[in-house]
Amino acid sequence: MLIPIIGWIIFGLIVGALARLIYPGRQDLGMIKTTLLGVAGSFVGGFLAFLLFGGSAMQASGWIGSIIGAVAVLAIATRWNRSPSQTHMH
Repeated sequence: MLIPIIGWIIFGLIVGALARLIYPGRQDLGMIKTTLLGVAGSFVGGFLAFLLFGGSAMQASGWIGSIIGAVAVLAIATRWNRSPSQTHMH
């Protein structure tokens, strides 16, 4: 029971870190938020694969789908947390 959880944590940390490297700009995320980003990205990637390719149930995706999902989650979160003064170009 503990081994799969540790695996998800390590996988999430790696995927989250890769997503942060790919996405431009600075992200103020610590290790825990980076891990959660990677895990969330895996499920987003799995959901997108389910929508595009079908399947019997939503499941976590592989490395590429997880990274794509994590970049999407990071992009949405970055835009969501942007302060109003940053949204207007001067």
